[in-house]
Amino acid sequence: MELFPIHLLFIVVLMNRYILGPFLRRLKGRRFERVDDTYRPKVAIVVPLFNEGQGIFHTVKALLDQDYPSELTEIIVVDDCSRDDSVAWATKAAEGHPNVRVMRNPENMGKRKGINRGVRAAEAAEIIVSVDSDVVVERSAVRQLIRRFVHPNVAAVGGRTFVINRHQNWLTRMIEIKFHFAQKWLKDLERSFRQVMCLSGCLTAYRRSVLLELEPILEARAIAGIPIKYGEDRFLTRQIVKHDYETVYTLDAFCFTAAPSTLAGYFSQQLRWRRSNLVDLLCGLSHAWRLHPVITVHYVSQLALLLAYPVVIVHNMLNGEFWDILAFHFLVIGLLGFIYRMETRYLPEDRRVPAVSFLPMALLMPVTYALFTPLALLTLDSGSWETRGSPTPASAPAPSPAPAKLTSNSAGEGTPS
Repeated sequence: MELFPIHLLFIVVLMNRYILGPFLRRLKGRRFERVDDTYRPKVAIVVPLFNEGQGIFHTVKALLDQDYPSELTEIIVVDDCSRDDSVAWATKAAEGHPNVRVMRNPENMGKRKGINRGVRAAEAAEIIVSVDSDVVVERSAVRQLIRRFVHPNVAAVGGRTFVINRHQNWLTRMIEIKFHFAQKWLKDLERSFRQVMCLSGCLTAYRRSVLLELEPILEARAIAGIPIKYGEDRFLTRQIVKHDYETVYTLDAFCFTAAPSTLAGYFSQQLRWRRSNLVDLLCGLSHAWRLHPVITVHYVSQLALLLAYPVVIVHNMLNGEFWDILAFHFLVIGLLGFIYRMETRYLPEDRRVPAVSFLPMALLMPVTYALFTPLALLTLDSGSWETRGSPTPASAPAPSPAPAKLTSNSAGEGTPS
């Protein structure tokens, strides 16, 4: 294979993600797990809502079942002008619970501005927990997030996301393994220095004072004068780190969401995430030097790989060497599949998938990089939510709705593409 430097860069990124990060986690294990069980602030859980239908009912019900004191908890659902029956389902879930509020934006404002509106409304709260409208939060999640605010400089604590439909088909099984590495391994390097650069909107807690401090920056986000409605999670986390606050990630707080089960849905999600990665990695270069030197190297290497990798793929295809690079991918992906099998061998069968399920990533990875990186660069000013499904006709919820399957509208942005 030609263009050896890019392969070296690829190896450097892999070492940062899969060797140095886990090594530091084990070396500095106690620092990873610092907790304070005496901290009991008032918490507002803000759920931005858009075309979620019946799913929001189950999201709110799971939040009402949290083991954090209910007298210290408020749930605020902010609807962004959904065109389906989402508001009706949210109102249904709020019935009989005075600590649940359902708000509706006067116009479609985007996820981040919707969250900001909920933050302003939660005047009594010290901590804001952001939860996506398509997830079900595990019962202890809020408590596990709160107990990680061990120092005033800790501004955000993120949780983990599991794939609830992992056994649906080959694609969801592949994504389950991808999530495993993205959340258990890839964040270890950043976790060790308390500078996690992307905390997922699926489940993250923030100090309200920091969100209010950063609100003008978040509200004004735009490219070429066009407001941007994607990548809010990554942008917010980067701004928090830029302002010298600490960001923490824990595996003990988690939620469940449905992964895309079709290639169309998966590709749509990957395009949105690719835009988010490019925008924030490029914009973050202006202050990347202020990060810990190890994180700075990791940060710059990710951007370099993201930009150079599609060139390598196209170059190899034009020179008839695509099979060489594909073999390289299968080698790396096969190794990661083996590691996944070793790490999950003690889990019940219903909580893991066969390691061979990761092999399709060896083909999808070069395809998505070659196609979506250039497309993302050409559509950075898109204001679309991208993964939201088509609206369905509004209809009132039934008095006693049966449990519904989650829809794969938007898995959190904390998972690298």
